[in-house]
Amino acid sequence: MNNVERHQYIIQQINANGNVSVLDLCDSLGVSSVTIRKDLQFLEDSKLLFRTHGGATIQNPYQTDRHVNEKAKLHELEKVSIGKKAASLVMKNDSIIIGSGTTTQFLAREIIPIDNLTVVTSALNVTLELIKHQTVEVIQLGGVVRHTSSSVIGQYADAILNNFFCSKLFLGVDGVDLEYGISTTSAQEAMLNHKMIDAAQKVIILADSSKFGRKSFGKIADFSKIDTIISDSIPEEYIDYFESIGVEIIICDKE
Repeated sequence: MNNVERHQYIIQQINANGNVSVLDLCDSLGVSSVTIRKDLQFLEDSKLLFRTHGGATIQNPYQTDRHVNEKAKLHELEKVSIGKKAASLVMKNDSIIIGSGTTTQFLAREIIPIDNLTVVTSALNVTLELIKHQTVEVIQLGGVVRHTSSSVIGQYADAILNNFFCSKLFLGVDGVDLEYGISTTSAQEAMLNHKMIDAAQKVIILADSSKFGRKSFGKIADFSKIDTIISDSIPEEYIDYFESIGVEIIICDKE
């Protein structure tokens, strides 16, 4: 095949499958990895795909900031099932931290407190869901409110977290990438999430399948800081890696 024929083949494959790998393209086209990487670079420069580690994807792997109301409408069924599964992990008389995001809001909606429950949260939408329950004590972190996420950030929130240690942290993320780890669109929110990790005995990530293979501006942590990840679907290479480092995987069905 000449250059044009290879490019057409790559576009056909990525449109059919959503992504391609360098190794598979080398086998199919009988060319070197150097040639394939040059092809992918050309196609990315032409805005026909996005390069990723070891291949390319049709979907932009770099998450940008969106308003929480817009994000709540995306992958709603998946978030409902993730929220229900996460809520089942909340124990009697528990003390937990809930981070910001729409998936954590679905978690808050599903929580049915047994006796007393203490929740530390940065998210105003989470607080509004939980104050409906008389037996839930909500500790709302203070600071500067981010308009897009309806959550607080900054040194005041960081300082308050120094006074708590909870059994679990439920954390929503914008990106899950094998090399980069977990990330969110705001650097300041990433720093606050990191403080939350230090204040929790167990870290539970809530991430629907669209978050895998994506990166956001603010890195929160490597996977070594994570105990459990709950999702509707996880790519096979991520499952293999999580199992190799001892991260618990919970897959839940869509409602």
